[in-house]
Amino acid sequence: MTEAEPEYDDIHMRFLELLWGDGYLSPGGPAEVDRVLEHVPIAGKDMLDIGCGSGGITLHIAKRFSPRSITGFDVEKPVIREAARRAQEAELSDRVLFVQAPPGRLPFEDASFDIVFSKDAMVHIPDKNAIFAEIFRVLRPGGVFAASDWLVGHDSELSQDMKDYIEAEGLSFGMASATRYRQAMKSAGFKDIRTESRNEWYRDEARRELNRLKTDLYDEAVRLTSKAFVEKNLRTWTAMQKVLDSGEHCPTHLNATKPGL
Repeated sequence: MTEAEPEYDDIHMRFLELLWGDGYLSPGGPAEVDRVLEHVPIAGKDMLDIGCGSGGITLHIAKRFSPRSITGFDVEKPVIREAARRAQEAELSDRVLFVQAPPGRLPFEDASFDIVFSKDAMVHIPDKNAIFAEIFRVLRPGGVFAASDWLVGHDSELSQDMKDYIEAEGLSFGMASATRYRQAMKSAGFKDIRTESRNEWYRDEARRELNRLKTDLYDEAVRLTSKAFVEKNLRTWTAMQKVLDSGEHCPTHLNATKPGL
């Protein structure tokens, strides 16, 4: 079996990091990460970052929140190579580890972590029951799940605008509603399940991103990638804006706790 081509290759990384910040492959920068984690006690704990991408968020957490250790996990080799390089450059390799493995069972022992975090990565995992069962498994009793992800705002068939947006993205999106996420977390065994819509925030943020791509970032984005790549993403952001404005595309914060012993 041949290995699948990465969805986040070097060109895609360069483009997203220009837009969202060095080492960031999802929007909001460190401020949005801090918002996800603002009520989570992290210092001295062991933490897992699922879908860590090129490592900017993982390294920010290591520096800002002082976990005992943090492991960044991703299924794609190019982003893990870049993340490991960044950790070495930042002299954080003693407490930051990056792991790559194929999709499926997480490559960690039961009860390995106190906190599992993810930033806009589980959208790529269509089987929500399976991923939450895995998160529950690798958490220690009393452990915390805190994440952000890209959700759809309903349980009905996707609108044509949403189908057009997903086609424009060209990525393996397995979007589901907040209700579906809560069901999957409950089925896995989690308690204290909470969701918070961030549609209003990202609706306005994405509009600013689109305007920057059309103006002050355009020439640099073309230099780092290609004119065709930038024009393709201008079409993607325009399609995304429609479903953000309608509320169908609904970035959401997710929190839950694994019961203690």
